[in-house]
Amino acid sequence: MEYVKAKQIITRGPGDSWFGEEYNMNIYRGCCHGCIYCDSRSDCYHIENFDQVRAKENALKIIRDDLRRKTKKGVVATGAMSDPYNPFEKELKLTRHALELINAFGFGSAIATKSALITRDIDILEEIKEHSPVICKLTITTCDDNLSKKIEPGVSLSSERFETIARLKEAGIFTGILMMPVLPWIEDTKENVLGIVKKAKECGVDFIYPAFGMTLRQNQREWYFQKLEQIFPEQGFREKYEKKYRDRYQCTSPRAKELWNAFASACSDAGIFFNMRHIITAYKRPYQAEQMDLFQYLKS
Repeated sequence: MEYVKAKQIITRGPGDSWFGEEYNMNIYRGCCHGCIYCDSRSDCYHIENFDQVRAKENALKIIRDDLRRKTKKGVVATGAMSDPYNPFEKELKLTRHALELINAFGFGSAIATKSALITRDIDILEEIKEHSPVICKLTITTCDDNLSKKIEPGVSLSSERFETIARLKEAGIFTGILMMPVLPWIEDTKENVLGIVKKAKECGVDFIYPAFGMTLRQNQREWYFQKLEQIFPEQGFREKYEKKYRDRYQCTSPRAKELWNAFASACSDAGIFFNMRHIITAYKRPYQAEQMDLFQYLKS
């Protein structure tokens, strides 16, 4: 494992615009999952040798000091730039120990991952949710394991991720699916989208947040096109993308409206949240109510 220097790890997050997360935490830099569509490959993130995972030197000491200095409690998010449960985490346990610090300092946790390894840390997540909001987000873009192997070769199979969701839900942890990206001409079918909703319902999922399309920019675009030619040599996907999207950043599925209508209807019928505001309210409200009760008690 190669280590890189860092002065700060827990930084101010986007707030209520993205799952209500007040802080960001990235312990690792780079990712070895090999997902063909990864936006984090883009030049704007300045991650050299993206497929090589590196950890931040003295990460736990920095995280402890960062948390100690925060005057406002909040939800600490991880997984935005690189998966916190990469294969090295099994031995290094940096994410696990960071969660222990988050728990000790009374913060909440939001985790985005594609790995079943997150179930190892259910015990800590259960402790955190006793005092602060916890939300787990498993990225699932296809319910077909064979397709998953091709486009996400280094991660847990889609079926394993559904099983992971079920285990998190059994522990009472607010858990859902990031159904993004939905790759145009590859995953953007009603069969795939509704198949994910169906399996999600069977797992007891709380929410699904979708994006019917993908992003493409800088060297991410060329990487993606090369992978399309390697994996789907007969389908001519590269030519379709270049003709439809040219050099656009946002590549919305041509079927987006149709898919959204079918998706929203299926989620509504299943009682699954899919609106960001509703998701944030659902996992944060119990703690806000407790704070209000305490405030009223102290006033009386």
